[in-house]
Amino acid sequence: MNAEIITIGDEILLGQIVDTNSAWIGQQLNLLNIRTQQITSISDSEQAITEALHAASLRADIIIVTGGLGPTKDDVTKQTISTFFGKPLVRDDKVLAHVKNLFNNLAPRRVLPEINYAQADVVEGCQVLFNDVGTAPGMLLTKNEKMFFFLPGVPFEMKFLITHRVIPILREQRSDQHIEHRHIITVGIGESFLAEKIKDIEESLPDSIKLAYLPKVGMVRLRLTQTAPSPVTIDFYHQQLIERLGTHVVADKDISVEQAIVEAFTKDKLKLAAAESCTGGRIASGITAIAGASAIFDCGIVAYHNRIKMQVLGVKAETLDTVGAVSEETVIEMAQGVKKLAHADYAIATSGIAGPGGGTPDKPVGTVWIAVAGKYETVTRLFHFRNDRSINIERTVANAYSMLWNLYVKEKEK
Repeated sequence: MNAEIITIGDEILLGQIVDTNSAWIGQQLNLLNIRTQQITSISDSEQAITEALHAASLRADIIIVTGGLGPTKDDVTKQTISTFFGKPLVRDDKVLAHVKNLFNNLAPRRVLPEINYAQADVVEGCQVLFNDVGTAPGMLLTKNEKMFFFLPGVPFEMKFLITHRVIPILREQRSDQHIEHRHIITVGIGESFLAEKIKDIEESLPDSIKLAYLPKVGMVRLRLTQTAPSPVTIDFYHQQLIERLGTHVVADKDISVEQAIVEAFTKDKLKLAAAESCTGGRIASGITAIAGASAIFDCGIVAYHNRIKMQVLGVKAETLDTVGAVSEETVIEMAQGVKKLAHADYAIATSGIAGPGGGTPDKPVGTVWIAVAGKYETVTRLFHFRNDRSINIERTVANAYSMLWNLYVKEKEK
């Protein structure tokens, strides 16, 4: 079986919100061995919805639609669905009672507005996907043996319905294909160099296994995908790639670099600290966004002003006066200072000119120094990114993680 995901909403097309629903739905479908053929975002208009539903029905067995189920006049999805399936809208008493109850439980208690009665309207003959956590129910309809799921666009409501209503239905369907994925997360090697390093392995892959390169700033994710009646050989090639890439491998599963660091440091009972200037806390934020980060992360200092670098991190006034804040000497003292302050095993320090202003002929915008203090040594590196502010910060964070990982692997081997 294959699927198509359709997201409805002008706010998506205008860039006012980012469509995270489709990515999450795609992940859940993949776990069920259901391949997502296409993801489409459309406006909340009758023509766009009708055309998208028709086109999707020609490509996919399962069509999952999110958004457009609100009670206001700009949400025309329900009426369009009614027309598409040739069935009228009817009011569901159970859903209406639920909506009324939600409003009654609000503090202060509220009377259900007349407009919200329409939330209980569903297409006649559909399977109502009851929404315990919101007012808009989901619906399942079939046409020409294709399954159409219509869900609210609010992420937590959509996730509830996918998890508790849609997945149990899809599990009852049998797929004639078994899809297996394996992932490898690499740092410290560019996409082209990586491809050259594993060229012979890639060329030896059977037709049932495909290799995809998914580059991101500072890392490359490799994804092996096998489509066959049963997974037999994918693990063999997965292991071959891991052994070939050696210390560039951060993880052999689909996780972030930050999660790989947290897991590795937790296993080895190591502590990490960060002293950040140009990255403004992004390194600490990335680490602490991972569940379990408290086991390895005790301290993050955003030392934007030189006074904080001196008073909190112990950077010498002489260093700042002589070579400036954006210098190798300063980031070394910052890293060693925060490492001592936090009693950590490893520490990262960043200082640079993110832009768009602040550059000089000697230190133009994009000049960044990174230091990583380890158990036995401190390593540094100078970067000249020369891009806009957000990209400079993103690249600094990515390279800081890469430098930390490389030093960790090096010292682990001692």
